[in-house]
Amino acid sequence: MWTHLLVALGLVLVLEGILPFINPNGLRRTLLQMVQLPDRVLRIIGLSSMLSGLLIIYLFHR
Repeated sequence: MWTHLLVALGLVLVLEGILPFINPNGLRRTLLQMVQLPDRVLRIIGLSSMLSGLLIIYLFHR
């Protein structure tokens, strides 16, 4: 189980690193726009992301 968890963490880090590597200015602009969003919107985005991830895990990890 720990091996799968570490592989998943490694994959997340690789995917998270793609945007700043390819387009650092675009990431910077996006983050500046996100700073201006209300907390409620950021929470909804975070919840949607978590639920989407759980759904993908549920559907494809059988």
